[in-house]
Amino acid sequence: MPVSADHGPSTAPRPDRLRRRPGPPPWVAMYHSVGDCSDDPYRVTVSPGRLDRQLGWLRRRGLRGVGVHELLAARARGEGQGLVGLTFDDGYADFLTHALPLLRRHACSATLFVLPGRLGGENAWDPDGPRKPLLSAEGIRRAAAEGVEIGSHGLTHVDLTRTDDALLRAEVRDSRAALREVTGADVHGFCYPYGRLDRRAVGAVRDAGYSYACATGPGDLCGLFALPRVHIGERDTAWRLRLKQLLRRHSVEGV
Repeated sequence: MPVSADHGPSTAPRPDRLRRRPGPPPWVAMYHSVGDCSDDPYRVTVSPGRLDRQLGWLRRRGLRGVGVHELLAARARGEGQGLVGLTFDDGYADFLTHALPLLRRHACSATLFVLPGRLGGENAWDPDGPRKPLLSAEGIRRAAAEGVEIGSHGLTHVDLTRTDDALLRAEVRDSRAALREVTGADVHGFCYPYGRLDRRAVGAVRDAGYSYACATGPGDLCGLFALPRVHIGERDTAWRLRLKQLLRRHSVEGV
């Protein structure tokens, strides 16, 4: 899709206003597709039944899933107890049909990281496994209208650590501008494709005006622009979720 230039000065909250107060680190869960798991070589799909049980487990423990921007803002106010970040990467169309009704049922929300350069396309970056449709612009607007935070996953899902400077800027800055046009709202969060990042990618995200960015597991970089997340999959039953909750150790204090 054609991408316009950025829309002038950012209106996103300053990152220092989202900096967490002392306390345990945030727990941010990472999901992808919600649907049929029978052909899932990358283990990125969770069945609707499993997601239902996982969200139920959170609620029984007095926890509620929210988008990452809401989580960080609450923590900055000292009010984040009982909140867990829920994220869904890639913007699969099954988010609307399978994930969103379950989020509603359990009174949860989430952040959906999408690819505005592949609207209505498919997961062409995966060499193996089934082709899965991605959300259209209208689908993204429907999710946003339900209170889901929309974040950028780049334009086309490329490894930002292997791009030249021009492509890096386009993937990071232009994707934010494109999503503003799609949703009519500001875009606070970015998610690094494949979870791969380096200081150059982090700098590009910061310079583009985002207020936070999500990685995958803990790495050499940490902070608001390299938030670690916990991968959640079909095999994650209650006891595995509890173990993953106990193992999270990393802070969001600044990069």
